[in-house]
Amino acid sequence: MILDTNGLSAMAEGNPVVTSILDRQAEVGVPVIVLGEYLYGVRRSRDRARLERWLEHLLDHCAVLVADERTARAYADVRGELTESGRPIPVNDLWIAALVRQHGQPLLSRDQHFDSVPGLKRIGW
Repeated sequence: MILDTNGLSAMAEGNPVVTSILDRQAEVGVPVIVLGEYLYGVRRSRDRARLERWLEHLLDHCAVLVADERTARAYADVRGELTESGRPIPVNDLWIAALVRQHGQPLLSRDQHFDSVPGLKRIGW
């Protein structure tokens, strides 16, 4: 399973539904885009030290998914498909969707606009 930023945040907050979903996963991936968004939020948090420690521990047990040439091709495909269907999504989410399609895993996210991405399975809570 791959985490969107709101999934990662819910995990950090100890959301029991998200924890239950993730406990059943053999592997969890965090797109580098999600990591950047989350770190930006952590830097602005009053609970920064705790969240940074939590994140370092989590990253010892998760794969950080980086963008490469295959991701760029998936990005172009996803963006083209959404443009043609008249359902654009935010740019960072295009990159997340490209990584999700590239890795063939479901995405844990509350953002329903991911449902417009062909070939992407979103798990919500």
